Amino acid sequence: MFSAHPSISPDVARLAPGFRALSISVSAAPLVNVSLGEEALRIACEEVLNGQPVWAEAHLNAWSETFRAFGAKPKRTPCSAEALRKRVLRDGFMTALDPVVDLYNAVSLRYAVPVGGENLDAYRGAPRLIISDGSESFDTLKDGIPFMEKPDAGEVVWCDDLGVTCRRWNWRQGIRTRLNSSDKHMWFILESLPEMPIEALHDAGQMLTDGLEVMMPGMRSEIKLISTF
Repeated sequence: MFSAHPSISPDVARLAPGFRALSISVSAAPLVNVSLGEEALRIACEEVLNGQPVWAEAHLNAWSETFRAFGAKPKRTPCSAEALRKRVLRDGFMTALDPVVDLYNAVSLRYAVPVGGENLDAYRGAPRLIISDGSESFDTLKDGIPFMEKPDAGEVVWCDDLGVTCRRWNWRQGIRTRLNSSDKHMWFILESLPEMPIEALHDAGQMLTDGLEVMMPGMRSEIKLISTF
């Protein structure tokens, strides 16, 4: 089993002592049920519009406070789960992009939890959640052209040996490790704070792995709970 082994730096642990996450490594199989992701996304949008889950506001507010703690402005750069929910509340739906991406976006919406999906084969070294010193590189696009930028010093980022893979904890993903359904080895990270019930975090992981099993029969997964305590 080709697995990710993520770590959390002590500095991040001090910043968010209640942080816990599910790390899910997946060895993919051929796609069979390609419509599952889009259907899951449609149902999740309906759940959001119906005010579910009931603890969503408390969890997303906790993420906003955590972002403020390392100098981010959550109204400008919210956590990924809040950004998705705002789009659904504004538009009433979310356009399908890719079967696997649609599925993990559906999990994020249904459980008000930031979910990252990464191409594990693009990593060099293990994923690490750290506080940036501002010298790391982050690959993105500027006016549609590949561009390298630097995170802010003091910013919480995911990174590997080559640079930052996601800025402002879970706000914006880099290009190099971006996931799609053709990737062979996938890594998902579901990130929560204490305002999200731990049972709901495990349910969110189950929704993801159950969906992937239907989507690509024969896939294999490995789940680990990581935390700052």
